[in-house]
Amino acid sequence: MILDVVYNHLGPDGNYITQFSPRYVSEQATEWGNALNFDGDDSAPVREYFLTNARYWIEEFHFDGLRLDATQQIFDSSDPHILTEIGATVRDAARGRKTIVVAENEPQCSSLVRPVRDGGSALDALWNDDLHHTARVAVTGRVEAYFTGYTGNAQELVSAAKYGFLYQGQWYEWQKHRRGEPSLDLQPSQWVIFTDNHDQIANTGAGRRLHQETSPGRARTLTALLLLLPSTPMLFQGQEFASSSPFLYFADHNPELAQLVREGRTKFISQFPSIASPDGTSTASDPADPWTFVRCKLDWAERKTNAHALDLHRDLLRLRREDPTLRVRKRRSLDGAVLNERAFVLRFFGSEDDDRLLIVNFGNRLQADSIAEPLLAPPWLKRWETVFSTESMKYGGWGTPPIETLDAGWQIPAESAALLAPIDDDETISR
Repeated sequence: MILDVVYNHLGPDGNYITQFSPRYVSEQATEWGNALNFDGDDSAPVREYFLTNARYWIEEFHFDGLRLDATQQIFDSSDPHILTEIGATVRDAARGRKTIVVAENEPQCSSLVRPVRDGGSALDALWNDDLHHTARVAVTGRVEAYFTGYTGNAQELVSAAKYGFLYQGQWYEWQKHRRGEPSLDLQPSQWVIFTDNHDQIANTGAGRRLHQETSPGRARTLTALLLLLPSTPMLFQGQEFASSSPFLYFADHNPELAQLVREGRTKFISQFPSIASPDGTSTASDPADPWTFVRCKLDWAERKTNAHALDLHRDLLRLRREDPTLRVRKRRSLDGAVLNERAFVLRFFGSEDDDRLLIVNFGNRLQADSIAEPLLAPPWLKRWETVFSTESMKYGGWGTPPIETLDAGWQIPAESAALLAPIDDDETISR
């Protein structure tokens, strides 16, 4: 159980902490108001207040860790940085229990998870927005707003699988500056990957989940990629059973502030041409309308009506946990190759030639008599056998014929993912 905490700003309504002391906030501004005073005059008690809060959740409520919201809006020139102290405080408060501190960090600063001796903050993991962005473009085709730096093609997805962040210091045109820091040496577990989260779903205006924005086949394929990659996957509430409930931006403020929030959401949505209304009105629900909140509640009956989606997630998580090769989540434990603009292969390297092959196809059916790619070659005296396919009728698919055969080459179904494992090839052995 990990608690989401906001240590970058205080709420605009119903917040009285500055009545005790104006020193809690600084004159520096965040996207949501005044920043917290972690390095200015009289900042020591402010730091103590938030460090004690972090300790409180771990000691008193036995949380297993914290997710730190928008850490790029936590401003601190001190040494050590407040984020470094938060991580150390959580570990100390746990008294030997394993904990995890995850940072949401839009600029993707890998230094946050590096050791203190190397100038880092020694946090445990970072959210990987890059994987989300290229995946969303891959299955929806909507290259707009902050998705404009992504193509969603096979090479981007292979690179995200191998290297985590796609932007590690390159120029990012949408923001007009360089994005990310070098991260090639990080371990896969240090990236938290997702295809849905509370921010990204709410940012669609209508609050639609990603499986509602694409075809069933592509949604299943993306689920397989998410849950089999060696990075740390995260599922949003109800994602595991293809919930139809939206997740909208909702807030309960006084009428004056509610109007400002409403206008702010309208302005934010306007950056997406595909969901902006031609007449300038917002397609987003009113955040202050109580029904906006009520609509977001999950319908738990969908666990039965959408049993195929629940089975898909359960089986993939079982594979991730029990397969001896997929359980190896070390850096450089996989490689990948592009088959075409919409299809690619990932090879997971196991011990004693016990490799796994994940074939991912977001496009049309792919048929090839021959494919000149060494990653597709089975281990010596072996052949590939399909052990999992998103096209299984159990998951709502069409069924999966043999993907690789001696006499017909490769037959890769449209909008599908399949996991292959090596077995003894009697015909090769007999030769």
